[in-house]
Amino acid sequence: MDRTTILDAYDPQCPIRNILARMSDKWSLLVIYTLTRADRMRFGDLRRAIPDISQKMLTVTLRTLEEDGFVTRTIYPEIPPRVEYALTERALSLFPHIHSLIIWAKENMDGILTDRKRHKAQ
Repeated sequence: MDRTTILDAYDPQCPIRNILARMSDKWSLLVIYTLTRADRMRFGDLRRAIPDISQKMLTVTLRTLEEDGFVTRTIYPEIPPRVEYALTERALSLFPHIHSLIIWAKENMDGILTDRKRHKAQ
């Protein structure tokens, strides 16, 4: 690869910046994590599993994840219509990295919270 074609991480068009911006919002990783618990989930099930997300934010997050190829949305022609969400192979390939982050967070949470308290006390 020609060195001039490598995108700089400081460039707004850099792939890593683009992906991190989409995945580091408040809900995307949590929705992906929640969808790993079942092969498919309905909207209401997702909403119950993430009780502090609003209906609007869950809708926006699912649409964004679908747009980026992390989630599929299947509509069944029933009355009332049934819609199910599932992770794609892309999302499943990302999940081990998310899982590593979850483990790291659990291992470091107490220390981080202690540091926050110490910093606020200063």
